[in-house]
Amino acid sequence: MSTPLFWVDAFTDVPFRGNPAAICLLDAPSSEASDEWMQSLAFEMNISETAFVVPRADGDFDLRWFTPTREVELCGHATLAAAHVLFSTDRSDDRAAFHTLSGVLACTRRDDLIEMDFPAAIPTPIVAPRGLLEALGVGAPVAVLESANRWILVELDSEAAVLACAPDFSALAAIGGGAAIVTARSDRDGADVVSRVFVPGAGIDEDPVTGSAHCMVVPYWAAKLGTTELVAYQASARGGTLHCRLDGDRVLLAGHAVTVMRADLGGRGSV
Repeated sequence: MSTPLFWVDAFTDVPFRGNPAAICLLDAPSSEASDEWMQSLAFEMNISETAFVVPRADGDFDLRWFTPTREVELCGHATLAAAHVLFSTDRSDDRAAFHTLSGVLACTRRDDLIEMDFPAAIPTPIVAPRGLLEALGVGAPVAVLESANRWILVELDSEAAVLACAPDFSALAAIGGGAAIVTARSDRDGADVVSRVFVPGAGIDEDPVTGSAHCMVVPYWAAKLGTTELVAYQASARGGTLHCRLDGDRVLLAGHAVTVMRADLGGRGSV
């Protein structure tokens, strides 16, 4: 039996921009592929995340995410891509609930956007770990903070400083959780803040657009700017836009997605 596989660009309405995710639709819980097979497929796809969606008897879905090297607890762009696939192929109506390692995550279609309901990650100020700024290739920061999962957020004084950031990925992978966000107020029209995200500890040097990172970025900037709504632009080479809202201890992230390719995998054997 063949298995549908979709290549979706998330947080963009233009193909070949945003963040690509591979979405693999498995047919039933009883036929879920082995962890080894899923990790092998993610390694084969060689993009930041490959997601696996399995329908549940209650109408919800199980969802897991794999980088080329390991499974992760939360991924925003691949969740957006998974919801896009379910909605665009009529496998779900205007709402999909995913059971994940980070709890139940709901996605809702709102006009041409898909909105995701994620847990907020409130960052706390820290002293910059030794070697962090040198590894990121940045000067004196405005602030350095860390979340409970050891992601580090570094505010810089300008968008230009964010764009100029040139990390030493090997050095960065050895610091903290091996994941860092650099961010600043945006100078561009239509965006309030700009960020870049580096995750060499998970085999991803620079992630094109990172929903999970904005679980930290949004509460930080919401408090600093005195607002609960903002538009964030992730300034990778591919680029992508996130429409963000802080609602108590939840972060609502909305974006577009585009299907670029569909394929059918052959049989799923164990590896």
